[in-house]
Amino acid sequence: MARVGNDGLQSSRSTPLRRIRCCLPDRLHSGPNRVRNTRTALRSGPERSRDTRTEFSDVTTLRYEPVVGWEHLPAGYAHPDVAAVAVDSKDRVFLFCRSEHPVMIYERDGRFVGTWGEGVFTMRTHGITIGPDDSVYCTDDAGHSVRKFSPDGTLLLTLGDNAGKPSESGYNGSDLTTVARGASPFNRPTNLAVAPNGDLFVSDGYGNARVHRFSATGKLLGSWGEQGTGPGQFMLPHSIAVDATGNVLVCDRESDRIQVFTADGRFLREITEVQRPTQIVLARGLLYVSELGWRAGQRSFRHGPIERDLPGRVTILDANGTVVARIGGPDPCAPGSFCAPHGLAVDADGDLYVAEVMWTIAGKAGLVPPDCHTIQKLHRID
Repeated sequence: MARVGNDGLQSSRSTPLRRIRCCLPDRLHSGPNRVRNTRTALRSGPERSRDTRTEFSDVTTLRYEPVVGWEHLPAGYAHPDVAAVAVDSKDRVFLFCRSEHPVMIYERDGRFVGTWGEGVFTMRTHGITIGPDDSVYCTDDAGHSVRKFSPDGTLLLTLGDNAGKPSESGYNGSDLTTVARGASPFNRPTNLAVAPNGDLFVSDGYGNARVHRFSATGKLLGSWGEQGTGPGQFMLPHSIAVDATGNVLVCDRESDRIQVFTADGRFLREITEVQRPTQIVLARGLLYVSELGWRAGQRSFRHGPIERDLPGRVTILDANGTVVARIGGPDPCAPGSFCAPHGLAVDADGDLYVAEVMWTIAGKAGLVPPDCHTIQKLHRID
């Protein structure tokens, strides 16, 4: 079995690292439906278990075009990894970066607004979520912390009783397969979702195969999960969302699936039309999923050995879990294609923002040039 390291990458002695290559239509057709941003209610149905290792399908339901040069990055600023992105009620765009300026804020046209969080987070910033009241929830995996801030960066709430200290799960700090038991919050948590009733759900994480449920005021209400590949088990709960009915969706990244639960943790179904899902966003009646790529020689806990390179992408599904669009292309640094999609957001007009951990996944190994994109805006064409 392949070893999964501290950054979520698998090592392979037999296959050298190389650039991602595949083929995909570079533009996807869109229908006329145009509605405002709303929560999605995921419909129940039979378990889906199709093999996602095949070539990307020519799905032609939606169409997007990249907005080249969207971000007006201030002189002297850089973000080799953008771990996550979110939009607030005014469609301002919040980037959560592994850089000197962790939270960077932009208008939807790319104009720079400001930053906050300097000196607050580790260099493993991971997830950002904006609640209905525009509160900003930041998940710092190396800091073992999940915190709530005002839109201008004032700390409002810290979840858990041991923020900054990893819980005792048996995790050795570098290999996620060493997680021996489910533990209390947190051990390298990954993201947070706000339920319609205000409850907070946290995916936890690289070092703890659990989901934790908190009240809006931060009281721990319950937890579920353990390491494994069965229903209710996780190999890496990497992100989380809650639909309009209160059901909880968890990206089980290294098992190539999204699991769906009731709010109290009862398993309902899984969606397997995804590869290494890193984040899921529910909006406009659809499920938007960012997905990391696989390299030949790596091993999926669902599919086994990966025989060929599969690039990162964005997949859009309907409420039944049926794929309606896939976005990406053969060159990981081309506009509208992806090197390392790690998070995404959807604004009120249906435009996409995709955050990429380019440096962690490919840049530091020399697989892509250092100026490869780390945040992209994709405009929906109706």
